[in-house]
Amino acid sequence: MPHAGVYMRINESDFMIRPYQTEDEESVIGLWCECDLVVPQNDPQIDIKKKMEYQPDLFFVGIADDKVVASIMVGYEGHRGWINYMAVLPQYQKKGFGGQLLDRAVHELQKLGCQKINLQVRETNQEVIEFYKRHGFTDDHVLSFGKRLKNK
Repeated sequence: MPHAGVYMRINESDFMIRPYQTEDEESVIGLWCECDLVVPQNDPQIDIKKKMEYQPDLFFVGIADDKVVASIMVGYEGHRGWINYMAVLPQYQKKGFGGQLLDRAVHELQKLGCQKINLQVRETNQEVIEFYKRHGFTDDHVLSFGKRLKNK
């Protein structure tokens, strides 16, 4: 097994994107944790449950070496598309898998008539910001506001 920082060689053809399945939950949450996407105010199990209740066909995982190595959660509400929880395990990064996931998300949103996609990236995550720029995303120069709601 390669040590941290060494990327495993894998052919692009060995990567498959498919819809999320309930048995993927543990692997997906592990992926999100390893990629620092889980924050205290978000419960990944609840986020997955809610996604499966609304547009579950827009939640994808990437499979390589017979395991979940990537994910992307996509949404569309008729005005804008959104990308959430896009992640690729560190040892599988820089192989084009993230780009393939992003292309799939764009394709699915275009099929729905979406004309603009939004996503959020923490300002400190320069590497991911550069990834999205390479894929045609630009800084909209807007502030992102949020309000947490208590749901019963």
